[in-house]
Amino acid sequence: MEIVSQEAILELQALMNSVDEPLNRTFQLLFPNWDCAHRFWKSLGRCRFLSVPYLQTRKNVHQGFRAETLVRFLKAREWNVAKAHKMLVECLHWRVQNNIDEIFTKPIVPTELYRAVRDSQLIGMSGYSREGLPVFAIGVGLSTLDKASVHYYVQSHIQINEYRDRVILPSASNKHGRPITTCIKVLDMTGLKLSALSQIKLMTIITTIDDLNYPEKTNTYYVVNAPYIFSACWKVVKPLLQERTRKKIQVLPGCGRDELLKIMDFKSLPHFCRKEGSGSSRHSENENCYSLDHPFHQQLYNYIKQQSLITKPAQPIKQGSFHVDLPEPAAEGTEITKSLESELQKIDKGNWLSKSISGIKTDDD
Repeated sequence: MEIVSQEAILELQALMNSVDEPLNRTFQLLFPNWDCAHRFWKSLGRCRFLSVPYLQTRKNVHQGFRAETLVRFLKAREWNVAKAHKMLVECLHWRVQNNIDEIFTKPIVPTELYRAVRDSQLIGMSGYSREGLPVFAIGVGLSTLDKASVHYYVQSHIQINEYRDRVILPSASNKHGRPITTCIKVLDMTGLKLSALSQIKLMTIITTIDDLNYPEKTNTYYVVNAPYIFSACWKVVKPLLQERTRKKIQVLPGCGRDELLKIMDFKSLPHFCRKEGSGSSRHSENENCYSLDHPFHQQLYNYIKQQSLITKPAQPIKQGSFHVDLPEPAAEGTEITKSLESELQKIDKGNWLSKSISGIKTDDD
């Protein structure tokens, strides 16, 4: 188990106390504004995901999350204070330069476009673990990422990240009376094919954004419905991952239902984990947490639209994506991407050779 160094936390805090005002302002926004979120959800009435009592003052939530935020960046840099400070300051610069604090002022419109994004970038929240951690489901195998521009997919991903950090996690923290700063992710590999090679670039961009600006937000990754192609790629990628990351990844047999039921109730299972062999088949829209019609996405989209009206009440919502500078992948990410591309190409060549040989007629035919 990793030992938390109070000395390192205090040293990093001292360094952060001296950052310039624009960076300090966005640093404060890394701690959720619970008052605002609470008023919004109270106005909507009770809902499954966020119907929790207002147990702590905003100040208490900020104090708890401040320490947790520093710890996340320290963990991401192996408790090296200087490297953690550099990473955190660069993250704050990224937020200021890309206006991330205002990302909720720009909904993806029209609704039909947002629905297309949701149908091709499969992610949703299915519930909570018994420890109170949000459970996010990601359809890795069936996400096509081909219905909108790269910027729309990046915008949507960051909006979900920010909604998780500013609304979902503070809500869970208040409900349980302790800081909850991480989530669980269930990765569904149903439908993973060689065509995934064309999506690696965008997936690498999104992963790099998370690694640099939202580090240590996932407690555990559970991989389910893994086909052969995943197993082949996992053998190549696993040795390239940092030990800290490898320990977070668990590949479960089948749809993972039995193992996941040890940490969450049935109602919180993603739809593709509820029946053995069910895969990511399209269940009713209320069960399918990927769908825009699912309560989580309805609440998220309504929240973004309401925030845009609060900020610019007299202006109509304009079409167009919220542009974010796309990062260059780190050395580790580049190596992983190249290894994945190489392995997928090998599999593709192997399949082509197999088909060619099976199509050759012998003299005995």
